[in-house]
Amino acid sequence: MRKTGFAILLSALAACVPVVPVPDASLDPLQSRARSAALRFLEVVATVEPVAERICRAKGIARTCDFRIVVDDRPGQPPNAFQTLDRTGRPVIGFTLSLIADARNADELAFVLGHEAAHHIAGHLAQQREEALSGALQAGMLAEAGGLSPAQIEAAQQLAAALAVRSYSKQFELEADALGAEIAFVAGFDPISGSGFFDRLPDPGDRFLGSHPPNAQRKALVVATVRSLDG
Repeated sequence: MRKTGFAILLSALAACVPVVPVPDASLDPLQSRARSAALRFLEVVATVEPVAERICRAKGIARTCDFRIVVDDRPGQPPNAFQTLDRTGRPVIGFTLSLIADARNADELAFVLGHEAAHHIAGHLAQQREEALSGALQAGMLAEAGGLSPAQIEAAQQLAAALAVRSYSKQFELEADALGAEIAFVAGFDPISGSGFFDRLPDPGDRFLGSHPPNAQRKALVVATVRSLDG
């Protein structure tokens, strides 16, 4: 990723520099909105990341809990957030510029950040790899026993790995929604307001082997989680 203004602003977090909005009369309305969105994002990250790290350490599942937050500044990318690991195994959470700009409020950013952190805290990536490997091995043995060609065996393994991952995707998303809501709530944000982000996403419905649960189910889970925490 290129280090644009957004990426440079993120470096302030490492130095614990407080983010204070400063009016700039030279900015046009579009630039002003972009600046406000960037500052809001930085404030959310500065508040939520330490909470996510603390909860991560308390859960004791992940090997490392030192989150790195990055911005995907490639032009034309749709609103999206993702969680992965860098070469050293450090958890990385990425946001596209369009998601940052599309967020209606800080609660939405906090919930999305909590959700992505929750995938790492719960060990979902490792579980997906294990399920994919197990599915591929079983399919490979069956295909080989059936006398299929090497190319057919490989195709069977790839299909089985994809199906194994998808079979757990909905469960992982719901787990991340619940834990993400908890992270945002503990950080002082409103996860129910934050889950309003789902209202602007295409509803996947309840398709067989779909990768995401229905939006209504996810929002209901967030409400139930907040009520349990606020009780």
